Amino acid sequence: MPRLTKLYTRKGDDGTTALGGGKRVPKDDLRVQAYGTVDELNAVIGMALAHGLCQRLAQELASIQNELFHLGSDLSFPEAEKEKFRPPRIEARHVEKLERLIDEFNQITGPLKNFILPGGSPGAAHLHLARTVCRRAEREVCALSRQEAVGAHVIPYLNRLSDALFSMARYENHQLGVAEPLWDPEK
Repeated sequence: MPRLTKLYTRKGDDGTTALGGGKRVPKDDLRVQAYGTVDELNAVIGMALAHGLCQRLAQELASIQNELFHLGSDLSFPEAEKEKFRPPRIEARHVEKLERLIDEFNQITGPLKNFILPGGSPGAAHLHLARTVCRRAEREVCALSRQEAVGAHVIPYLNRLSDALFSMARYENHQLGVAEPLWDPEK
């Protein structure tokens, strides 16, 4: 586990940062952008939690925030270095857990009858924001994966997580009795 004794090192003043294994790369490297967006996603989820969500979602999102640290760790090491350093990684079990959550929440909220606009309750609105940041992280990881290998479960995890965040936003509105804002194609 990392032990931070100083918050600044001045090593990044030249526009580079270190990957998990120590290799220095530009701060706008695709790998750094990808795990940086995962970090942003984690912060947006933290904001949603700080503004208050129902207990069921708060419990699951705390676990997901921890998994996002696994994901950031997974992305901060090139595949060739993972055997040597053995960082925490996203595994099939993480993806499967998200699928179970999506199924659970969708069973409660019911099928979609129209496109939903982001919003409703404040908590649901924050979860929709998290969903959009998750989709951006997914796009960035896909771009990275065209240049170099990423963990086998990273893209599926992000794909499911964005769906899970959508279903959680719907669940939050449902639990609070707040109507989902619907898209009106006639306006």
